[in-house]
Amino acid sequence: MLESLSLDGKVVVITGGGTGLGLAMVRAMARAGANISIGGRRQGPIDDAAAEVKALGRDALAISTDVADSAQVDKFIADTLDHFGQIDVMINNAGAVQGNIRKPIWDITDEDWRVPMDINLTGAFYCSRAVSKPMSERGTGKIINVSSGFGLRAGRDIYMYCCSKGGMIQLTRVLSFNLAPYGITANTIVPGFIPTQQVEDSSLSRSTPRSGQFLPIGKLGKPEDLGPIAVFLASPASDYMTGEMVIVDGGGLAGGLAPTGHAPVIPLEP
Repeated sequence: MLESLSLDGKVVVITGGGTGLGLAMVRAMARAGANISIGGRRQGPIDDAAAEVKALGRDALAISTDVADSAQVDKFIADTLDHFGQIDVMINNAGAVQGNIRKPIWDITDEDWRVPMDINLTGAFYCSRAVSKPMSERGTGKIINVSSGFGLRAGRDIYMYCCSKGGMIQLTRVLSFNLAPYGITANTIVPGFIPTQQVEDSSLSRSTPRSGQFLPIGKLGKPEDLGPIAVFLASPASDYMTGEMVIVDGGGLAGGLAPTGHAPVIPLEP
């Protein structure tokens, strides 16, 4: 049974793979046997991630890519195909965390709106578009989008983040519906409150709890919690699963316990 979770011989492409959740998924994929092509805007972090993959005996590429630029995305995918000869899995993880400015809607400029939407949603579309044809020609492939609990609920004055992450869930559904005849599946990982340095440095930190006391599981998540989920969705074990969400949030959405920011947090009754 465990053989169905192996990624030996598979080629995984992941955006935003140099830090945070992306790096945790890169490490898990490599340990499961995958060769990996890592895209990110900063060369240093993705070079370090690729070095970790190679230290595990796998092959890796690190290609500086801005997913909001379709020409860069097309080159990223073309260079990956030139090197590995195939792409088995596309993980759309790159996200504009720092670009999500908390403002009343009447103060949001066109540029404020455009940048996070271009990176989070349009970038996932560009990458999915670029890999879908070579995947369809082989009759197999998997697309994994990394959304957020904020794609399913509102957040205080974080319009672009909520809308772009919600759009990624719908993109997954449309991809799954239309690419299924070509042997391609598409699924979404929906992380909950998982502290990363990028979140801590952004305005999103004001919309997330500082501890797990309001989550049924009683603790915040770690980036490493996403690694095994990503491996499952990338592996043959999930072949009959498409168009679905895997929510990894300690039960927050299930319990309806996520703070809204519209009222002060009050002590729970004993």
